[in-house]
Amino acid sequence: MTGKADGRAGAPGDPIRVLIADDEALVRAGFRVLVDSAPDLQVIGEASDGVQAVRQARALKPDVVLMDIRMPVMHGLEATKVILDSGQDPLPRILVVTTFDQDEHVFEALRNGASGFVLKDTPPEKLLEAIRVIAGGEALLAPGITRRLIAEFASRPRPLPPAGDEVLAQLTEREHEVLTLVAAGMSNAEIAASMHLSVATVKTHVSRLLTKLNSRDRVQLVVIAYQAGIAAPAPRQAGRD
Repeated sequence: MTGKADGRAGAPGDPIRVLIADDEALVRAGFRVLVDSAPDLQVIGEASDGVQAVRQARALKPDVVLMDIRMPVMHGLEATKVILDSGQDPLPRILVVTTFDQDEHVFEALRNGASGFVLKDTPPEKLLEAIRVIAGGEALLAPGITRRLIAEFASRPRPLPPAGDEVLAQLTEREHEVLTLVAAGMSNAEIAASMHLSVATVKTHVSRLLTKLNSRDRVQLVVIAYQAGIAAPAPRQAGRD
């Protein structure tokens, strides 16, 4: 893959290039104003349906696509799959932004290769941070979605990848600890603070986990951690989703 180590096409220090795909003009305008208000982010295009999103992603080569789910002509989940199966180099990262958080949408988005999933009621500063996290090569899920994702995989045990048990047995004690915190939904910075390590050291541990467990991203690490019993879902609290 060409470009920077995090997969972005621009030069170091360039703004993160964002494509907005949403069928509502008012929503697109709001996202544009918000994203362009950040000095390190830049909107480079808009799309009102999935077909336009695919075309714009191919032509403009954004770093991140803010992708709505329910759009005409081609919905956002299909557009995500088409974009990420295109072989474009480097591939953009897809951040699904929607009002809908039903499980089937989350699972299909992740199966199709999306790197993150947040809701439209996410506070503005959190959305901007999500774009930065996705552009930096990490995966991100809204906390409520993470709880449901974890509950789904914890309640429906599925086979680990080939030789998964043997690979898990090869993890060091520190890697086990990092994997547990990744499964809890913590970012690299949060893990670093919790373990009194540098962020660079945590990134190294996460990179080794991805390699050892043959995982595409942190979301797959979460699934493996719960399937393997390294972590367990927290008890569901009354009144919480």
